[in-house]
Amino acid sequence: MKFQFRYVVLLTLLAGSGPALTYGQSDVEQIKAVIARETSSYMNVDYKSWAATWLQVPYAFWAYSDNETSRVLESWNTMNQSFADYFKNSKPSLGEITNDWIEIRVYETGAFVRFNQKVVDDFDTQVTSQVRVLEKKDGAWKIVCMKAAAKN
Repeated sequence: MKFQFRYVVLLTLLAGSGPALTYGQSDVEQIKAVIARETSSYMNVDYKSWAATWLQVPYAFWAYSDNETSRVLESWNTMNQSFADYFKNSKPSLGEITNDWIEIRVYETGAFVRFNQKVVDDFDTQVTSQVRVLEKKDGAWKIVCMKAAAKN
């Protein structure tokens, strides 16, 4: 698992804050790289890189739920304001991330992705069932919708 987390970090470093595109990458590879960079940037408290993975539009949507809480953020502005404190005050996670890709469907300039994500850190192990919807804008895939629910 450490290798996979390092792979995500490597993708983040190679991609910088721009689109995670490499010449010859398929749409599916690009989509996986954007999702990996979004998660890695969030876990490493890198606002600039995290924000670059999102299409910053009024219809952006972010939702998370587990046994204790549920949170829904509608619109990029709401997400941006809501996460300001997190990116300002949080410490980077040393968690190891693995993604089990279940379904990736590409529809011209749109994509639907479903996967399970496992994060293991010094405190616990968390597995979430996740969905992402992405749009391709100016040749780069960007996330417009994120839904994650903790698996029991």
